[in-house]
Amino acid sequence: MPLIRIPPAWDISENKITPDNVYFNRRRLLKGIVASSIASSLIPLSGCQKSASQTALEATLQKPKIPGIKTSPEFSKVDRPMTKEILAGQYNNFYEFGGTKKIWLNAQNLPTENWKVEVTGLVKNPQTYDIDDIKKTFNLEERIYRFRCVEAWSMVLPWVGFPMKALMAAVEPTSEAKYVRFTSFYDKEITTGPSFHLGGLPWPYKEGLRIEEMANELAFFAVGIYGEDLPKQHGAPIRMVIPWKYGFKGAKSIVKIEFLKEQPATYWNTIDPNEYDFEANVNPSKPHPRWSQATEKFISTGPGLSWEIKETLPYNGYGEYVANLYA
Repeated sequence: MPLIRIPPAWDISENKITPDNVYFNRRRLLKGIVASSIASSLIPLSGCQKSASQTALEATLQKPKIPGIKTSPEFSKVDRPMTKEILAGQYNNFYEFGGTKKIWLNAQNLPTENWKVEVTGLVKNPQTYDIDDIKKTFNLEERIYRFRCVEAWSMVLPWVGFPMKALMAAVEPTSEAKYVRFTSFYDKEITTGPSFHLGGLPWPYKEGLRIEEMANELAFFAVGIYGEDLPKQHGAPIRMVIPWKYGFKGAKSIVKIEFLKEQPATYWNTIDPNEYDFEANVNPSKPHPRWSQATEKFISTGPGLSWEIKETLPYNGYGEYVANLYA
């Protein structure tokens, strides 16, 4: 297979993206998916005048405030500035709605009414929650977490939600349960995926954790962000947040949680296990096959060339909480 030069994320503009008809080989296509995602452009992040698209974007972020939310003292700040809401709301991976960062508009097609989450498998108390039940049953709090994408960019985000271990206490996994599978919403008429793939992708999007990872204090279900209900582009109405792992481990728009005996197949690990391992812990000393993970671009205003390059930390800076899981 001929080598394809992938320019750095900050050196790619929309007019440099390889046209769809160049992708004649499915293997080459799947290898290029993540790089294509990095390549997509933002709505202009500087300038005085609002465009119509920016006004539309802001409308998608105007969600109801979640009352009574307090910030967890343990997770109230990090050593980086908070990413602005407008930036976080326009720079998203949500592969069900496309393979670029410009999926915030497509994601508005996600139907979130009467949302149900089934919790099943090797548990003593299987449950089916609607999203209002979840918000009433579990004590919600705000946690400010670093977010690190496998594509070597990062943010700091204020999630609202509850620890995964609280759901585990409610359903009581049996001693046979060793893994957990999380399944995202999928409807082939709505979540059409990227326009440039050749089919055969392993829908619906699924992710998985070892049960010890789910029980860790950091593992979080988010139902909100910036003090408001989750916008659709962030994975409304409920998503995973696993801050010591790369972002693709955080399944969005969850409809099913299953406690299992065996390790489940997951989306990106199925597509290419050499590039996207099941564990997917942030590790600056373990490069991705096509780029270094030693540093990251911190998303901010202005053109990509001006974004600050930061050193990546093992476990994304959360080693004190999770390193023992992998000893």
